[in-house]
Formats: sequence, structure tokens, C-alpha cells
Amino acid sequence: MKTKHELELADVKAIAAAAEAEAQKNHWAVTIAIVDDGGHLLWLQRLDGAAAVSSHIAPSKARTAALGRRESKVYEDIVNGGRVAFLSAPTIDGLLEGGVPILKDGQCIGAVGVSGVKSTEDAQIARAGIAALGL
Repeated sequence: MKTKHELELADVKAIAAAAEAEAQKNHWAVTIAIVDDGGHLLWLQRLDGAAAVSSHIAPSKARTAALGRRESKVYEDIVNGGRVAFLSAPTIDGLLEGGVPILKDGQCIGAVGVSGVKSTEDAQIARAGIAALGL
């Protein structure tokens, strides 16, 4: 039987604080979402000035990264590469860069999704949050 790691509230708060610091440092108004390995929302934080729609997009990016166990950009690239049928895949709807899985010992324990600025910047914020765990 395997031992399964999971995010604790202290981990989620550390990720959120580091992601917020990265966004604030760059003056980016974003929404930050953190989910567990099943894509269930653990944290949602909409910074001042972030567009309302970002509070829907960020959790979708996070859920996609967690369930797929890979960055949401992979799916964006698949669709942009011409495989538009992938848009009909069930459960994953955040097919934009900005969702990053949280990996520990090769296992996905959750993900961070960010929305509000350029997709590459969203991913930068997500990675900065995850880096706070020192994984």
C-alpha cells in the first residue's frame, strides 16, 4: 500500500502568500486558485482589480492541471496544434496556460491556477506559489 501526500492548510496558505507576493511585486491583478489532487477547490483569492471572469478561469486551470497531472498549457498546445476534438474532453475546461500541478515524489498532490494577466505571467505566479513549498 502506498503512502499518499496531501496538502495541508498551512501549505495552501504558504502557496497563496507566495503567489500573491509575486503578483503584487509585478503589479498584476489576478485570481489565484489552489485545488487538491482531485481538483477540489481549497483556496480562491481574487486580488483587487482582477476581472470577475478570472474567478472562474483560475479554478478551471487548476482543476485541469491537477486532474491531468500536467500543466494546463499542454492542453492548450494540443488544441492549438489542430486537435480541436480535445475540446470535448470531459471534466477539463481550463485549457489555457496558467495551471501548474504541485508534484511531490512524482505524485500530483494538487495544483495552482492563476488568471488575469498574460498566460505566461499567470504560470509564473503559479510556479512562484508552488516554490514556497520547497518541492
